[in-house]
Amino acid sequence: MKKKKIIFTVINDLTYDQRMIRICKSLVTKNYEVLLVGRKLPHSKPLTTQPFQQKRLYCFFQKGKFFYLEYNLRLFFFLFLNKFDGVCAIDLDTILPAFYISRWKGKKMIYDAHEYFTEVPEVVRRPQVKSIWERVGNLTVPNIQHCYTVGNSLAEILKEKYKTHFEVIRNVPVLSKEEIIKSPKYTSSKPILLYQGALNEGRGLEEMLEAMTVLDEVEFWLAGEGDLSDFLRKKTIQLQIENRVKFLGYLLPEELKELTPHVHIGINFLKNTSLNYYYSLANKTFDYVNAGVPAIHMNFPEYKKLINEFEVGILIDDLEKETIATAVNTLLQKEDFYKKIKNNCQQAKVEWNWEKEEKKLIAFYDDLFFLPQS
Repeated sequence: MKKKKIIFTVINDLTYDQRMIRICKSLVTKNYEVLLVGRKLPHSKPLTTQPFQQKRLYCFFQKGKFFYLEYNLRLFFFLFLNKFDGVCAIDLDTILPAFYISRWKGKKMIYDAHEYFTEVPEVVRRPQVKSIWERVGNLTVPNIQHCYTVGNSLAEILKEKYKTHFEVIRNVPVLSKEEIIKSPKYTSSKPILLYQGALNEGRGLEEMLEAMTVLDEVEFWLAGEGDLSDFLRKKTIQLQIENRVKFLGYLLPEELKELTPHVHIGINFLKNTSLNYYYSLANKTFDYVNAGVPAIHMNFPEYKKLINEFEVGILIDDLEKETIATAVNTLLQKEDFYKKIKNNCQQAKVEWNWEKEEKKLIAFYDDLFFLPQS
């Protein structure tokens, strides 16, 4: 049987997108031909070798409305000139070219919602921009039969909003089975708190830095970059905590996997300023669990469900520095409680892993391409 070719479209530069790397690898092992298309940035590192094909589109504009227009036009013509059996758009910012070209060619169209796109803070605070993305979503998503997202709460909300069914394929890591070997580059004489992800607004990073002023005996490490990178670096100097805060920059997935088991507490903070954050289920949640690291999460629906299933961390209701400091000290000072949570992580990771989740992914695509469609 001829392999089915699927093109996945994202707007990042591919290198650090762990979810898409996992999805593409899994489909390739099941005899699909896969091409992941993204964006080439001025600082992009060379692509790492993968078992699937990769393509990055260069844009003259790097941000703003002209970037989105240029990237979507380039993606439109790329899809027009390439053969495929199905195209999967990741979020609304790549959906228009995929939607129209798949319709014109009579091919399968899939939508993978990594987040509640019209409710992210950068969109919500700009009414005109939000209105544009709302129209894009309303124009396309209700007409797509094959959709999935990262969590149950989002699936329910998106189904109600767009009147189309969403499967749930969570953003969980490959099960870690190897023994942890300490690396000298990831050690410290003090307990390490780790945040991994984009350094963007609404992630509680400013508040975490404020909390560091009353947490004298810990270090805070940040793995990632983003819109707040410069601001946060300046703030550490203003707060005079630069000797206990370490900015690691962008790390490859393999580097993150090596780093995370060495830290004491994972940080997963979000401000309750957008529905996207409130209903989120961040991949770092499962990365901390997989590494056996207790974490502090917000008392939001998806994290509350996880903690109720396996107590792998603690929940906080707000981002006041006293609240954060109390949570950190609870984990560091109550030794038996900390050990209990670490043990719970070992149990939870056997349930929350890609080996189990990819079965749903493969079933989704096999049903789409190999079962008779009603």
